[in-house]
Amino acid sequence: MEPRIFERARRLLCALQDEIQRTLIAARRRSGRRFAEVAAVTAEDTIFHVDKISEAAILGWLEEFWPRSWTVELVMEGLEPGTTFPRGTPVAATRWKLVLDPIDGTRCLMHDKRSAWALAGLAPQRGSRTSLRDIVVAAMTELPVSKAGWADQLSAVRGGPLRGLRRDLRDGTTARWTPRPSAAADCEQGFASVVKFFPEAKAAAAVVEEELWRGLGLFGRDGGARVFDDQYPSTGGQLYELIAGHDRLVVDLRPLLLPRAGLATALCCHPYDICTGLLLEAAGGVVARPTGGALDARLDLTSPVAWVGYANRALARRVAPVLRGLAAGLG
Repeated sequence: MEPRIFERARRLLCALQDEIQRTLIAARRRSGRRFAEVAAVTAEDTIFHVDKISEAAILGWLEEFWPRSWTVELVMEGLEPGTTFPRGTPVAATRWKLVLDPIDGTRCLMHDKRSAWALAGLAPQRGSRTSLRDIVVAAMTELPVSKAGWADQLSAVRGGPLRGLRRDLRDGTTARWTPRPSAAADCEQGFASVVKFFPEAKAAAAVVEEELWRGLGLFGRDGGARVFDDQYPSTGGQLYELIAGHDRLVVDLRPLLLPRAGLATALCCHPYDICTGLLLEAAGGVVARPTGGALDARLDLTSPVAWVGYANRALARRVAPVLRGLAAGLG
């Protein structure tokens, strides 16, 4: 496909997420207390009232603005499998597959604690074989807390530069900005985390984390406190922290740890959570499997995804061998 097609797609994804952002900010001003009400419980996740608000915004925007010749299958929680645009298009006749997480970090947003993120990845349609590595355009947009004055947006076409915008929420004006991941080749005196959001498997994750720092020569060194942990319960938010230069390393081993504890993988990262991984790659970082190799997974709603994000390639070369050994022991 021609580059201009991908660039148009990038702009469309950004515009869709702008609509999600506007809708949620306006809804919070009207009835913020309803954000935390449970609307449904599915096999993938708990759906809150705030999620239903974003779903309506997305469907309305697609009806009005998505090019009708760009037939697309939607992969998104809360929608019936096989939902397409234009409505009624057979999945087999679609050109694109669009994976969406309208609000990644719902709990952060509904408690007005930390920004959530709208995530989107677009891939040429390959049916059930369509995977994360097929995504050619991605975008993520900040869904800010009520006291925020600005909100960020990141987007890229695979193989192209990362594009950053910062929106002034008072008047809607935007300015370009260029995020820069950390250039540090180690984790010392930086933020680096192994995911352990929930009580389930937290102890097992902490054991792996300690072994990782021990293997890298940082555990207990000089009295300790050589690495700092930050549990941001949003995969998109974690990617943003890596891209923006705040964090150096994020390791998500939940699909390897939860089954060992006899727990279901519904609490894991899924493809729609990590669909914007190419943005970290566009910034110069690395997204990979903890066990080694490029990250990939089918674009569906249920596949559990273990992943690791490195701020730069030098750090990946330093950490990956130690992490691979630990992750292999969990298989």
